[in-house]
Amino acid sequence: MKTALFPTKGNLILAKNRLKLSREGYELLDKKRNILVREMMLLIEKAEKIQSKIDSTYTEAYKALQAANIMIGISTVMQISHSVDEEDRINIKTRSIMGVEIPIISIPDEPIRPQYSFATTTISLDEAYSQFEKVKQLTIVLAEVESAVYRLAINIKRTQKRANALKNIMIPRYEELVKYIQNYLEEKDREEFTRLKIIKQS
Repeated sequence: MKTALFPTKGNLILAKNRLKLSREGYELLDKKRNILVREMMLLIEKAEKIQSKIDSTYTEAYKALQAANIMIGISTVMQISHSVDEEDRINIKTRSIMGVEIPIISIPDEPIRPQYSFATTTISLDEAYSQFEKVKQLTIVLAEVESAVYRLAINIKRTQKRANALKNIMIPRYEELVKYIQNYLEEKDREEFTRLKIIKQS
């Protein structure tokens, strides 16, 4: 470091300020990392619960679909499936957690009404449609949570890397520099004091 070549009072003040900033920066990054980790763990727990709900809802949906296939025929169910519109009402916004942009995915609560005739179908098809609608809603929530977890994990890794750089490289470097300059200036002061003392005695 260049400043190590010039052990002056000005450089000592500069080194102390940089050391202070490095320590404060490390503390902030460590707090940020802890907050992000806590947030990520909560989201992982939430994702596990949603995945469990999706699995059970899929089971119910396929049971109802199987019953509909038996009662009105697979070909009829296939034809009806082509009448279901694609979902295009999804809205994506973002919120910030400690500077990390987290997606917020929303969809209107009111589901799309079935496009098939109730007179020619059975209640099992209605049940299957309802259960798959629930799966869609849960999948959207799961996508939001998993995306948030992914973004938080990336930012936690970055934050940890920066915190480690400060803790293991920058802070020890400035501590060593401060110590070096202080020792040099103290030695210089002792030499000056000794020199003055000798001049007075002569």
